[in-house]
Amino acid sequence: MQEQYRTVAREGMHESEINRSRFLCSLAPAATEQEAQDFVARVRKEHPTATHNCFAYVIGADASVQKASDDGEPGGTAGVPMLQMLLRREVRYVAAVVTRYYGGVKLGAGGLIRAYGGVVGEALDALGTLTRQRFRLATIRVEHQRAGKLENDLRATGRDVREVRYAEAVTIEIGLPDADVAAFTAWLADATAGSATLELGGEAYGDV
Repeated sequence: MQEQYRTVAREGMHESEINRSRFLCSLAPAATEQEAQDFVARVRKEHPTATHNCFAYVIGADASVQKASDDGEPGGTAGVPMLQMLLRREVRYVAAVVTRYYGGVKLGAGGLIRAYGGVVGEALDALGTLTRQRFRLATIRVEHQRAGKLENDLRATGRDVREVRYAEAVTIEIGLPDADVAAFTAWLADATAGSATLELGGEAYGDV
């Protein structure tokens, strides 16, 4: 698995005008390919009179799913430069749609490539990106009388506390970078006088 990846901070739109053509780049986080396709369909529905609605999306921390469409522009002049911009910026789990309203001036193949790739880059700058880091999911079990202080200590030291459940014992779900597991295990034993247990689970990504 990738140690980390970047994704777009929020859904939004950025507009540029190039030689009287309007280029509207809509960006959105997309956890799955279906979410990306749904976003593309939604943007197309919002701009039914546009000359083109070209798209690109990248799904997977390792960019395992990559799709692009020129939507009627000359082959390779729209979707591919959009996709290349997403990959160059190392952005994942993201869908981009560039809506073009033709303004009467032909841009030529080079101009189109620069326009479609460029407006995606501008939109990423305008909306911002987040870095997400790979974590090991871990479960702490601790007795009730120690749980409140432990939870406070975890949050105070910036740990990724994901869930707290109260039953016979208290279960605290956290995310740990792999490199921190040994040091955290020692810290936990010290903080709870050896009364807490730590069970390591699978992996996930969380915001840095």
